[in-house]
Amino acid sequence: MSRYAEAHANYAGPGDARPTALQIIKDEDLIGKLSDKVFLVTGVSSGIGVETLRALHATGGHVFGTVRDVAKGKQVVSEIQSQNPSGGKITLIEMSMDSLSSIKKGASAVLSQTKTLNIVINNAGVMATPEGKTQDGFETQFGTNHIGHFYLFQLLKDTLLASATPAFPSRVVSVSSFGHRTGEVRFDDYNFSTPGSYNPWVSYGQAKTANIYFSNELERRYGSRNLHSTSLHPGGIWTGLQKHVDPAGFQLDKKQEAYMKSVEQGAATSVYAAVSEEWKQKGGRYLSDCVEQKAFQHKENPMYVGDDGYEEWAYDEEKEGRLWRDSLKMVGLEDDQ
Repeated sequence: MSRYAEAHANYAGPGDARPTALQIIKDEDLIGKLSDKVFLVTGVSSGIGVETLRALHATGGHVFGTVRDVAKGKQVVSEIQSQNPSGGKITLIEMSMDSLSSIKKGASAVLSQTKTLNIVINNAGVMATPEGKTQDGFETQFGTNHIGHFYLFQLLKDTLLASATPAFPSRVVSVSSFGHRTGEVRFDDYNFSTPGSYNPWVSYGQAKTANIYFSNELERRYGSRNLHSTSLHPGGIWTGLQKHVDPAGFQLDKKQEAYMKSVEQGAATSVYAAVSEEWKQKGGRYLSDCVEQKAFQHKENPMYVGDDGYEEWAYDEEKEGRLWRDSLKMVGLEDDQ
């Protein structure tokens, strides 16, 4: 049973007893203890990415943080470093997750500055966007949330594997969402090319299911080589991620308000998956509230609050492998297996 089970069972809104990302670092006794480790987190200029960066910085490790807006990222870094001068090094990397060329350039910048990479947290993302395409022609949410991070992993994979040891396995953490329950992967039409087929929440569901599939398949392929992978739902957090969501359609009742987390709490499961002793030697599972989730029970409402469980399609070895192979083709790479 997770040490945080009781706190998560009795939630009372943002700032309640549920742990923050920094609390995870303290509880794992990792303040200043990982000075020889290297992290990479995507999307560190806003939302839970900021708090993920803050927590990992406290370990003393070198954290690479990707940002679309470098000026905004510099403000975040300055604030974190001023509050904790004894933390590790932070290096900002300009990277747009909706552009394969930008991802390739950013990955090259990372690898030119380090020969070691221990942990990657795929945090950046978009939600319920209007119909559109990425710079490479992928549907916006699928391309940004899945394809972008899939391609980044392929570029960093060799370094992650080379850095992995039995004593300190490498890890990849993918921020999915219980929103994966709003849509399966559309193998026959990833990009909603069929006229009139686009729905922002079905698209979001596909992208978030793809995050889970990516994580499960990564564990299957590389877990035996000391590279582990988990996916997760961070909880309900009000951030810039909701900028395309109409507030009028999200009037929360008291139970839902109590379910919401602060951004500091929203980053906790990402950090727990990345550095906890519990998830050091295993992966291929979907987490929320710092614990592995069970199957979703409230089928009548995919966005039901209070049940963070996974939809029945979240674990499917055949589909996970198919998405991986298709994704390789989409980014122009060959399979290494």
